[in-house]
Amino acid sequence: MSKDQSKGERVSVGGVDVGGTFTDLVAYDPRAGLTVTKVRSTHPKPEVGVMKAVGDALDAAAASELQYFVHGTTVGLNALLEGEGPRLALLSTRGFRDVLEIRRGDRDEPYNLFWRPPPTLIPRRLRFSISERIWGDGSVLTPLAEDDVREALEALRAQEADAIVIAFLNAYANPEHELAAEQILRGLGYDGEITLSHRVSREYREYERTATTVVNGYIQPVVSEYLGRLEDALAGYGFGGTALIMRSGGGALTFGDGRRRPFETLLSGPVAGVEGAAAIARQMDFDRVITADVGGTSFDTALVVDGRPPVKHEGTIVGLPIQTTWVDVRSIGAGGGSIAHVDAGKLLRVGPRSAGADPGPAAYGLGGTEPTVTDAAVRLGMLPVDDLGEGLTLDRDRAEAALAPLADQLGLSTVEVARGVVAIVTAKMADAIREITVERGEDPRRAALLAFGGAGPLFATQLADELRLKSIVIPPLAGTFSAWGLLVADAVRTASRTRIVGLADAALEEVNAVFAELFGEIGATADAVDAAQPAQRETVLDLRYVGQEHCLTVEVESEDGRLTADAESIQREFKREYVRAYGVEMDDPVEIVGIRAFVRRRLHAVESFAGPNGNGDGGQAAAREVEAYSLRRREWCAFRVVERSGLHAGDVVEGPAIVVESTTTTYLDADYVAKTEPNGCLTVTLESGEGE
Repeated sequence: MSKDQSKGERVSVGGVDVGGTFTDLVAYDPRAGLTVTKVRSTHPKPEVGVMKAVGDALDAAAASELQYFVHGTTVGLNALLEGEGPRLALLSTRGFRDVLEIRRGDRDEPYNLFWRPPPTLIPRRLRFSISERIWGDGSVLTPLAEDDVREALEALRAQEADAIVIAFLNAYANPEHELAAEQILRGLGYDGEITLSHRVSREYREYERTATTVVNGYIQPVVSEYLGRLEDALAGYGFGGTALIMRSGGGALTFGDGRRRPFETLLSGPVAGVEGAAAIARQMDFDRVITADVGGTSFDTALVVDGRPPVKHEGTIVGLPIQTTWVDVRSIGAGGGSIAHVDAGKLLRVGPRSAGADPGPAAYGLGGTEPTVTDAAVRLGMLPVDDLGEGLTLDRDRAEAALAPLADQLGLSTVEVARGVVAIVTAKMADAIREITVERGEDPRRAALLAFGGAGPLFATQLADELRLKSIVIPPLAGTFSAWGLLVADAVRTASRTRIVGLADAALEEVNAVFAELFGEIGATADAVDAAQPAQRETVLDLRYVGQEHCLTVEVESEDGRLTADAESIQREFKREYVRAYGVEMDDPVEIVGIRAFVRRRLHAVESFAGPNGNGDGGQAAAREVEAYSLRRREWCAFRVVERSGLHAGDVVEGPAIVVESTTTTYLDADYVAKTEPNGCLTVTLESGEGE
């Protein structure tokens, strides 16, 4: 469906994903299908680009009929990376003032003699010791010293701190002292933001909980202000539905929850594509799918198993641990805008620096002069279109001019340099995929490669060659696929609690009591999305052998949030997972460490991609050829150019060919064959079966 066709028609859900170069919108109406729009991102005010995409795709009447608006953004992550947060003060238990610097006593780079830990978000002069102590069982050892809180307030006011973080030892077990300290501060007239660790995380490990709380307090003003501006802009345009933001752990939060718990949204952008990939995996019955999301600045990859995103329960950002559910997406600085250069040893390198959206690759003609991956692809003829939309055109002479200095330095032709740039960036992407597959005992050849993003389909066959993959899937709307992934996300709320107890039937009653508390805590928030939709309760336990440090997370059978599995069956499942992960089984007793509750609510049903391919272009296959470089044959060949909008179910395209659409380009190298599936996806395989 074209943009014009969508005007005035009811659209039930809209998803907007903000990337480093482009902002993508995909809107879905159950009667009329999909609407797709891509505009340039507008940093440092991304809401401007978001509203431009909304305005380009929908008039005010259509916007007013949206039931849900789901957003993927990295505004919180960017604030953390760029140091744009407030000046925070930390109140901690006496003796734990330096927990952020002591860390775990380990090194992120054990073999780097010059490694230094990243600077703490709160300098020592703004970290204050408070006399108080609570045992791990929640009982009080040392009462809270109110005078310490008063003195800390005077000192932090003198230091002009913008907000306060309170993280007391064992507050996860008993938050009494944190709540009392907050009450004292308010009673003394402090009206700034106060973040309490037990409201952020009810899990043990003092360093990790403190770091999570500090990160939440650090990005909260930036995320809250951004979501407020966006919410106001949407309301001004007529939107009256529910606004949600993607979680790092999959699923979506309301904007209100996103303001209170922004640490849950740090990976909001990259996760949307994985959610979409999981939906495609379920739809096409793939048991393993590797995602390859190539944008302008980065390459993101994840392994989807049995139609479910890979979820961890702790992540790390800028060297800081974050206690939250976390879709395991690996990101590296390798995208279409990655800049190529020659290092001191006269070796060709690519990235991590990027030309980004401004000025972008030299071929865009917007002022960029440094050679990028996109410029290399243009030089090799892999991009046979000139008009990229949004006022962007490809200037092939500028691309070659940007590559020329590298060619002179290396004594090569610009074609050889371009081929080298593509080979290097492909190898970097392949290494990232090996990290999530081979290094975990997974054979990537068992998985299908799902390539999306503005440049994902451009590199799909090269990645398949590098990793000897058997199957590639190019979804419809590949260039805006992360925005489509937002449409299939559920509303998800989660809460967790550390409770260390031996795994036994008697202990499960205590565990069920904790589950009842957790579901009670998150129930009201979950109902705020749409209480009319059925909610699914999921129960998860962190388990380990007694004496071990780390845990395995196991989903446990339950009914309406109450465990129905007995201790023996839970132990069997844990041991099965342990053998799968580590290859051995132990006879030691098993204990429960963490209790996790999830409430999942299905918001809508995006049944399929609109039309034969979902692109909405309505064109016909183009009968033309271009000269392009075959990376498999290492020679220039005639490539057939095919409009994807003209393909229908069962149609086959044989390489060498280039499939073009409005949001991306699929480079189909020699010997590869693409078939159009009934759902509009292209499945790509080697004609000779060489990937086996």
